[in-house]
Amino acid sequence: MFTLGLPWWEFVVRGALVYIFLLIILRLTGKRNTGQLAPFDLVLLLVLSNAVQNSMNGGDTSLLGGIISAATLIGLHYCVAYLTFRSKALEKWVEGRPRTLIHNGVLDEKVMREELLTHHELGAALRAAGCAAVEHVSIATLENNGQITVSPRNAAG
Repeated sequence: MFTLGLPWWEFVVRGALVYIFLLIILRLTGKRNTGQLAPFDLVLLLVLSNAVQNSMNGGDTSLLGGIISAATLIGLHYCVAYLTFRSKALEKWVEGRPRTLIHNGVLDEKVMREELLTHHELGAALRAAGCAAVEHVSIATLENNGQITVSPRNAAG
């Protein structure tokens, strides 16, 4: 239970490499993975965690190995949070920036394609904000966390 099958430092290195790999991959796949998850997004994250498990523990199933791996991931998470707090450039890369989807009733199809956002997803966000159509929107923004915020046009506009 407490006997390690690998040196302690190998758990740290493996955990760090997997963490960095997943951070890069999830960042490159866009904001949809970090916002409200569709069922297939959730399945991807669950299967992904299972897929990288053995690469982190090297086949070691000891309690101590799991504790070292978990502590490594939590430590790295804290470091990334601290570094993104201190560095705007790193924050922009890790967390992304909000993207404008609709401005003054005009939909930006290029942003929709780049963010792999479907018209059904956008339509649901518009309806939730009380807008029946794109033309009724002053601005709609895809936030860093994957949510879409919508500001309806005023009645005079």
